[in-house]
Amino acid sequence: MTHRLMLSALVLGLGFCASPRCDALDTAPRPASDPAWSRFDFLDANRDGVLSKYEYDSDVVFETADANRDQLLSPDELQAALGPQPADAPTAPERMIAVDLDRDGQLDDAELRRALEMRFSWLDRNADGGLDFDEMKAGVGARVRP
Repeated sequence: MTHRLMLSALVLGLGFCASPRCDALDTAPRPASDPAWSRFDFLDANRDGVLSKYEYDSDVVFETADANRDQLLSPDELQAALGPQPADAPTAPERMIAVDLDRDGQLDDAELRRALEMRFSWLDRNADGGLDFDEMKAGVGARVRP
């Protein structure tokens, strides 16, 4: 987790925002104790309050999750990247079954990107090409059927 926070601070910490929408977000109360907010805030590189497809499918996600730098995500690495999940949420191995195309029990970059693309499309309920916090939070722990 410390590595993750340092990486996010290094990569994302310089994302300043000058738009009026960001000013409003800066004054809005943030649910700091909400794990979904932590993930959303981590991914929102430009701090505009909306995750673009690029932010959601960024290299930072894979690099941060791939703790041993072998270019593969194991179930343990995926679980660590997901963080605490609701008790009824699917486990990391259960999540991997649908997207592990070569059935090696791990996800490579292409498999992860495919999974993130499917999930992004599913979460983007209003099909505007971006995820706001409510859209992302609605999908935390939910199963996505390919």
